[in-house]
Amino acid sequence: MIKKIIFLVISLLFTFSIKSQTQNPVTWQTTYKSISTTEGEIVITATIEKGWHTYSQKESTAGPIPTLFKFTPNKDFELIGKTSESNAHEEYDKAFDAKIFIIAGNAEFKQKIKLKKKGVVIAIKVDYMCCNDAMCLPPKTVDLSVKAQ
Repeated sequence: MIKKIIFLVISLLFTFSIKSQTQNPVTWQTTYKSISTTEGEIVITATIEKGWHTYSQKESTAGPIPTLFKFTPNKDFELIGKTSESNAHEEYDKAFDAKIFIIAGNAEFKQKIKLKKKGVVIAIKVDYMCCNDAMCLPPKTVDLSVKAQ
C-alpha cells in the first residue's frame, strides 16, 4: 500500500513538472433523451484518447479516484436511481499494481431524471482522473450542463 501511495505522489509531482495540465486526454459531452413527458435520461459521453484510461465509478482500495458525477440540485427535476456506466472492465493497472475497473476508448454514463418543468438546464460536475502506462494526471473536475426538454 505504501508503495502505491509513493508511486502516486511521484507520478503527480512528475506530471506537474512537465506541465501535464495542458494535456486533456478525456473529453466530455452531454445530451438529453426524453423517455416520456415527465421522464428523461441524461447521457454523458466520455471520449478517451488511445493509450489513456480513466476509472469506473466503483470505489477501489487500490488508490485511483473513481469517476464521480455531481448533479446540482434543482426543484425542477429529481434524480431517479444512480448513474449507470458502460464499457468499464476489470484490468491490471501498473500504476496501482492492482486489478481495477477502468474505462478506455468511449463510455456512456446515464442518469434517469423526473422532470417537474421542461427546459430546465441541469448543471453537472464530473470528478475523474486518468492515467496511461507511464503516468497519471492530477485529478480533474469538469463542469457540464444539459438542457432537459
